[in-house]
Order: sequence, then C-alpha cells, then structure tokens
Amino acid sequence: MKIATIIISVIYVLLALGLISIVLLQEGKSAGLGSISGGAETYWGKNKARSLEGTFEKYTKISAALFIILALVLNILIK
Repeated sequence: MKIATIIISVIYVLLALGLISIVLLQEGKSAGLGSISGGAETYWGKNKARSLEGTFEKYTKISAALFIILALVLNILIK
C-alpha cells in the first residue's frame, strides 16, 4: 500500500505541474467592446473546439477532473 501511495503522489505532483502550465498557456478572457457588438461570432469563435485554445480548455477540464479524483484517492489511501 505504501508503494501505491508513493506512485500516486508522484503522478499527482506531475499532474499539478501540468495543470498549472496548461492554465498559464491559455489566453485571457477579457470581455471588451468586441463582445458587445457580436465580435465573438467570428470564424475562430465558431470553430473554437478545433483551435489551440479549445484544445487547452479540453485538457484543462480533463486534468482538473483527474486532479480531484487523485486527491480523493490519496486521502483514502493515507487514512
């Protein structure tokens, strides 16, 4: 059980560092005057899932879910 805890802890730390780097690579979501006049409905707004920003958002959601699940597993293993 001790080895499993160490392995999951290492994965947890690596996942935390990866999550930090993914969040830092994303662009800011400042709602300026362009969003008021409908500037968000451009070519890039419609195909956001295929863009790099959409990929970062998908990886952020997956990483955050794994981060929470691993935190719960570690909490159960340590007790």
